[in-house]
Amino acid sequence: MPTKHLTPADYLKRILNARVYDVARESALDIAPNLSARLHNTVLLKREDQQPVFSFKLRGAYNKMAHLTPAQLKKGVICASAGNHAQGVALGAKTLGCTAVIVMPTTTPQLKIDAVKALGGEVVLFGDSYSDAYQHAAALEKKKGLTFVHPYDDPDVIAGQGTIAMEMLRQHPGPLDAVFVAIGGGGLISGVANYIKAVRPEIKVIGVQMNDSQAMIASVTAKKRITLTDVGLFSDGTAVKLVGEETFRITRGLVDEFMTVDTDAVCAAIKDVFVDTRSIVEPAGALAVAAIKQYVATHNTKGKTYAAILCGANMNFDRLRFVAERAEVGEEREALFAVTIPEERGSFKRFCALIGDLPGGPRNVTEFNYRMNDSAQAHVFVGLTTQGKGESARIAKNFSQHGFDALDLSHDELAKEHIRHMVGGHSALSQDERLMRFEFPERPGALMKFLSLMRPGWNISLFHYRNQGADYGRILVGLQVPAKDNKAFEKFLATLGFPHVEETDNPVYRLFLQK
Repeated sequence: MPTKHLTPADYLKRILNARVYDVARESALDIAPNLSARLHNTVLLKREDQQPVFSFKLRGAYNKMAHLTPAQLKKGVICASAGNHAQGVALGAKTLGCTAVIVMPTTTPQLKIDAVKALGGEVVLFGDSYSDAYQHAAALEKKKGLTFVHPYDDPDVIAGQGTIAMEMLRQHPGPLDAVFVAIGGGGLISGVANYIKAVRPEIKVIGVQMNDSQAMIASVTAKKRITLTDVGLFSDGTAVKLVGEETFRITRGLVDEFMTVDTDAVCAAIKDVFVDTRSIVEPAGALAVAAIKQYVATHNTKGKTYAAILCGANMNFDRLRFVAERAEVGEEREALFAVTIPEERGSFKRFCALIGDLPGGPRNVTEFNYRMNDSAQAHVFVGLTTQGKGESARIAKNFSQHGFDALDLSHDELAKEHIRHMVGGHSALSQDERLMRFEFPERPGALMKFLSLMRPGWNISLFHYRNQGADYGRILVGLQVPAKDNKAFEKFLATLGFPHVEETDNPVYRLFLQK
């Protein structure tokens, strides 16, 4: 750390003289056409997701290492990181011809370990968290005489990240109302704020954190660094319990405003970026976009120009399922309900007809989960597409007015995370049940065709459907069909014409769904 506080002028000089382009490229500043049109404001995307290691982190890491003496480089460098900084240090070391020891928690995904090894880094796995890895790296630093490359709390690292702002203002010399920046430890926003406030102080710098990882916001509010006891891990790139000393000082002094966003908003922003760029950013990379959307909604701005730094794209593939699941709810393009309907013939069909006749036009069903467990009432978990924010409460009221008690679950975390996957189970009422897997074409009227062709004496005892974005919906249906109707049931299947497989004898069905 410096012996005296560096001024914005000091940092401006360091940024202008930063060495980053041996490894980094000047990333594009692209307009997001669809998002801009929807928000009625111009949204610019700084594409740090397109760097060689898919993150901005290589800028600061390399700048730090490029300023080391030949003697320091000969001994090698060390860092602690579970992700993007590790790859930046490894690439920098490979470029400069020095060794790099990367201490990573034992919980680090194999994808990231392999990426660091592929760049020539020596990986040391230690501890269950970043804090454990950091302490071990500090011990190895002293023991082996290595130079520690901090992920954010270092002037050279901060200056390297500041080159992003330098590029942005050169690429867009016109009006720019605000730049939105994700905050983890604070290195990125410290570099960006120093440059912008030295060159274009009228531009607002707005810091963004997850609502479950607010270390910087808590520290600025308390006017001292606060250590969080726990942080959310969805946005792992910004999951920092304690921000840096220098980054806290800079951020507290230069950043105009702070915002928090939640998981659903970030998932929706990931989808927004994909729609406009066909690229998938990691959660930390979408924080700034989520904040712009929230800012526009809160302040009702029009005709302004906002920039978001897409700071990374190191997304674990298996997380995409969760992101897709939550994106529609985050944008409020999907509403979720628990609806109670009478357990009587025709009520299911009557409820489906009501969905097709809702005010504002029919809605597509995105999810439908039901399992018979009561002789008087049926409780259905249903998802519907919406046409705008705040619509779910009106739909729930409409259901209730038509005799179907409805509970709006669109903002219920338990429902979104767990209960939607747990509807069902054994039923003592499901005599003569036949279990069928169908492929329904994803088009209006498919479900009503199914219901209309059913015999009045047959009863739906189980229904499970979730729109997966394919041309055909995969649906599991339990139908109570008396043995005397078996021939009629076969005729029904043939007339329906939907691909199907009977699963009545499947042992999984017998274990988990049959009494």
